[in-house]
Amino acid sequence: MDHQTAKLEHWVLKLARRYLDDRGFYEMLPPRVVRASGACENIDTLFEVSAGGDRKWFRPEGKTGNVYLAQTGQLYLEAYVPKLRKVYCVGSSFRAEPRVDKRHLTEFTLIEIEFAGDFDELLRYIEDFINAIVRGLLSLPTSEIEALGLKSRVLDLADCPVTFPKLTYDQAIARLQEMGEDISWGDDISSQREKKLIESVSGQPLFLVRFPDPMWDWDKEVEVEKFFNMIPDQQSPGRVLSADLILPHGGEAVGAAARVHDPDELVYRLEGSKMMARLKRKGGSIDDFSWYIKHTRRQGSVPHAGCGFGLARIMQWLQGKESIADAVTFPSNRERVI
Repeated sequence: MDHQTAKLEHWVLKLARRYLDDRGFYEMLPPRVVRASGACENIDTLFEVSAGGDRKWFRPEGKTGNVYLAQTGQLYLEAYVPKLRKVYCVGSSFRAEPRVDKRHLTEFTLIEIEFAGDFDELLRYIEDFINAIVRGLLSLPTSEIEALGLKSRVLDLADCPVTFPKLTYDQAIARLQEMGEDISWGDDISSQREKKLIESVSGQPLFLVRFPDPMWDWDKEVEVEKFFNMIPDQQSPGRVLSADLILPHGGEAVGAAARVHDPDELVYRLEGSKMMARLKRKGGSIDDFSWYIKHTRRQGSVPHAGCGFGLARIMQWLQGKESIADAVTFPSNRERVI
């Protein structure tokens, strides 16, 4: 544990909240003990909740499924966008990661935003958010920058561009193939390949955008998997309006998308998703999402978009650390829980 890291976490959270508060976002407090509606796309990494060894303690009569530790507050935020327009939350995301490596933790802080707006606005928010943190840190007195352990990082962070380079998923695959990588369209882009893409844009933060639509009828299995409620890109058939922000050192630090706001389309995409297939194997069903579906049908929705900022990977980039466990105050993985 490092006091410099603790101080840096304080400043990053302070600057993040200041940025969002100054732009009219309301901070909310989503639940952290949830049904599968608090899950990201990989149901298999959920921590199940039990009491006294009983996983069914919570279950009202006639309900199916289990209760989990939350991975995201996304849908809970989305429910309030029509009325509040801009919302955010800060909280723990719990992932039962199957391995210990330099990129993953079992618990990390996620800063999530949802707002009434479109995909292009979302990308600008992400760029501005990251730059607000960098500018805020670099504007601190030299003595404070040194106290945060950032003296050796000043020049690199000062080069952070206002607008980040962007590659579509298709362009990223083509570029990797040109670089000699044995990768095919439809494959997931590993962390090592993310590093190669970062090197190809001179070590700058990089957006990967417009991933394959998981609901499209492809002739092959597509490994790339994203959350179910992403809007198809009308100008690029078979693609969705989604984005990952890749940071040097940290890798994928932000997952973002324009959201489906039509309840019928929402149900269609949910029922056809890999996420739902996995959930059913765990004994769950669309009933896990019934509260959000009913809310959207009853209250209506608006075109909106959002993302989640992984604090640990942002910290990894700010500090130039190669291991995520060295970038946070209290790292947690399956070999280390304190």
